[in-house]
Amino acid sequence: MAIVEMNSSPEQQPKMSPLIDSHAHLDFAEFDHDRAELFEKMKAQGITQVVIPGVSEDKWLNQLHIASTYNCAFALGVHPWFCDSMTEQTLPNLRQLLLSLHQQRKLVAIGECGLDKLHKSNFTTQLSVFRAHILLAQEFDLPLIIHCVKSHEEMLGLLKSAKNAKKGVIHGFYGGPELALRYVNLGYKLGIGGLLLNDSAKKLQQTVAQLPLSAFVLETDSPAMSPISSENDRNTPLILPLLLKKIASLQKKTNVLISEQLYFNATQLFDL
Repeated sequence: MAIVEMNSSPEQQPKMSPLIDSHAHLDFAEFDHDRAELFEKMKAQGITQVVIPGVSEDKWLNQLHIASTYNCAFALGVHPWFCDSMTEQTLPNLRQLLLSLHQQRKLVAIGECGLDKLHKSNFTTQLSVFRAHILLAQEFDLPLIIHCVKSHEEMLGLLKSAKNAKKGVIHGFYGGPELALRYVNLGYKLGIGGLLLNDSAKKLQQTVAQLPLSAFVLETDSPAMSPISSENDRNTPLILPLLLKKIASLQKKTNVLISEQLYFNATQLFDL
């Protein structure tokens, strides 16, 4: 096999599939000074699409502007960290915005939404707001982009009884294989990001090594969640090739095969 590969022409070599960052907040102010340059660098590395999630009502309009300017897919929702700053009109406003945009191909999900027990936001409010997002996902037939920290039992209970057909992704997943399978068995993908590159992330690396590749999508959560090895505080989608290589190493498969499956997973989940 090695001899065949060495003698084959470049045209015959299998090509990597495009890379998709399924979760990057490229609308945030951290990118205001070099956003256009970053997108050029991403294009040069084969990163062809980014999903920009929503986090709060006061950021939705700028988020939509950035998504339109750079031809990005986007989601709309309220992150659990911002639940306490909502008004009575936030959820009705979210639904009206979704109604006005639901014909657009670039609207691909509801979120970022979810539960976070480590944050000071009232957990009862978080539960109520997340239930509202599940209903929106059901109404608009869109997947959920889910943030879940130290709240997995509550989250799994809600998702088991939910009737949203498109399911979604557990963003920034960091747990072991047993927890991972509970989500996968409910039909959810797992968002794998920069944490995977940290030597200390043994549980997550075990999950990626053991679960089928169909369970994962790539993400960065830019500008947050920089790998420990990174020289920069700001994370960007430019780490995606490193994530792909790490997954290939853990799965003991070729980069090309990994890229094909991850591209399929993201395009299928978000109808890209």
